[in-house]
Amino acid sequence: MEETPAGTPKRPSLARRLRGFARGDEISLIVLGVVVGAAAGFFAAAILRAALFLHEHLYGLTRLSAMDRLASPRQALIPALGGLLVGLSLVLARRWRPGRPVDPIEANALRGGEMSLADSAVIVAQTTISNGFGASVGLEAAYTQMGSGFASFLGKRIGVRRADLRTLVGCGAAGAIAAAFSAPLTGAFYAFELVLGAYTPFGLAPVCAAAVAGAVTARLFGAAPELVKIPDPGLSFGAFDAALLLGLAAACALFGVAIMRCATFVEKLFQRTRLPLLLHPVVGGLIVGALAIFSPHVLSSGHEAAFDLFGEDAPERGVLAATILAKAAAAAVSVGSSFRGGLFFASLYLGALCGWLFALVEAVLLPYAPIDGWTSALIGMVSLAVAVVGGPLTMSFLALEATRNLSLSLFVLAASALSSLIVRRTFGYSFATWRLHLRGESIRGAQDVGWMRDLTVGRLMRRDVDCAPVDAPLDAVAALYPLGAAQWIAAIDGDGSYRGLVFLPDVHLRRAEAGGGTPLGALARLPDLTLAPQMNAQAAARLFERAECEALAVLDERRRVVGLLTEGWLLRRYAQALETARRDLAGDPGAREAE
Repeated sequence: MEETPAGTPKRPSLARRLRGFARGDEISLIVLGVVVGAAAGFFAAAILRAALFLHEHLYGLTRLSAMDRLASPRQALIPALGGLLVGLSLVLARRWRPGRPVDPIEANALRGGEMSLADSAVIVAQTTISNGFGASVGLEAAYTQMGSGFASFLGKRIGVRRADLRTLVGCGAAGAIAAAFSAPLTGAFYAFELVLGAYTPFGLAPVCAAAVAGAVTARLFGAAPELVKIPDPGLSFGAFDAALLLGLAAACALFGVAIMRCATFVEKLFQRTRLPLLLHPVVGGLIVGALAIFSPHVLSSGHEAAFDLFGEDAPERGVLAATILAKAAAAAVSVGSSFRGGLFFASLYLGALCGWLFALVEAVLLPYAPIDGWTSALIGMVSLAVAVVGGPLTMSFLALEATRNLSLSLFVLAASALSSLIVRRTFGYSFATWRLHLRGESIRGAQDVGWMRDLTVGRLMRRDVDCAPVDAPLDAVAALYPLGAAQWIAAIDGDGSYRGLVFLPDVHLRRAEAGGGTPLGALARLPDLTLAPQMNAQAAARLFERAECEALAVLDERRRVVGLLTEGWLLRRYAQALETARRDLAGDPGAREAE
């Protein structure tokens, strides 16, 4: 309790009391998780209503992707108009906030859960415009961005610990995805697999509470979607049927990789044209509008078209194939031309289309062993979504919660696992982490937590390095540095450039054996294998293994010696940081209290 100058007890401020509550015990984090999840559900409902408002006033109906044809050819220009607004916002955002926005995966992997609420609001506005004007992107990215951004903002204002902030960001994402699909288990495992990077007993209660709160809040505001219901096919699948379904999963995995590469190709193509950034989404909108003339199903994320796909008789093979190509092209162009949004539901819709097409083709080629179209659509939906979004358990629970069909759970899990394995072995990234990789980040998921990035050579090195001229005789060096005075000496030339590292005991031994006139440079080791201050601990450890040396010099851009790092100290600090991260992930109370 604080005291006033007169000695009267003063009540602690609200911020201090909230900080004490947040750092109290696990119950406090569960309460914060419920608050964050409910807020994420509210944001998801508001974003969805804003997008539907744009659909209704621009196209005349809210079931945008379910249209059979455009009401007027002029509607094909609406995506380009939305592209102009997005382009203007991109240009203004670069001037207003020159830093690149951070999504929940990158925030938890590299920044300890720190996100900007202002940047998140800008991304939400851009995503809502993109989807509302018909670009082939989904709103799920906006849901998770706003939910996690609010969670980070709240956690930083209260002053929660770093590990708790990461958990809160996961709570925001869990509440958002649970609200988007009215599926709490899906939301929780989305947070565990894609945002937090691991399931932990400590994070289970707050994340699950946030997911339930998000789904309930979305229902209260009438924004929870109608779930797809797939009836039990009533078939006993044999080994041949299972092999066919796994073949479909493998094909969808490779198709997902192709979509991600196409989106990257389109993005690079726009960059090579040297068009102003303002015009990138305009051109992309014109292409999407042209595709919509032939197939309006390419517009928006495809929710309504997916519901119709599961609610009517099988479409024709030619129509399905054309829709798949058009939707994949529209999604790649939308993302590659700088429209904001993700491919979460677009991948679900494309996968369902691929599954239906697979069933129709299989019925023609193998009429004696037909596979139910709804079943193959479900397998295709899950497999393609796992390939693009990641999270095999997330997509498996989405299929389970959406269909309420336990009889297919074994095939869904097998297809998810196979798709994940194929993408991991052939590509190695989900769409989110692939785009981070293209920007130069070395992460493959949220499990690559930020301590690895922060543990740099510059933070670990010794700065008091002993240096001597490379042409100095050993007598002079031995007189200046007697045994025990130092262990390593950096040999430098006349302008201070690094020429190698010398082990001081070798100087005294060589002097006694060959005479003191030998130049220091004769003992210099590995002049070309050096460290840089910005290298992280993993890269430095690999270089030590390659050099097979106990110490390496740290150089700046001009090859001046700025420090020295030994392998023993590096491995010791690496092990300490690894143990701290492990305890945080496991929810060790001692790790939280020691912070």
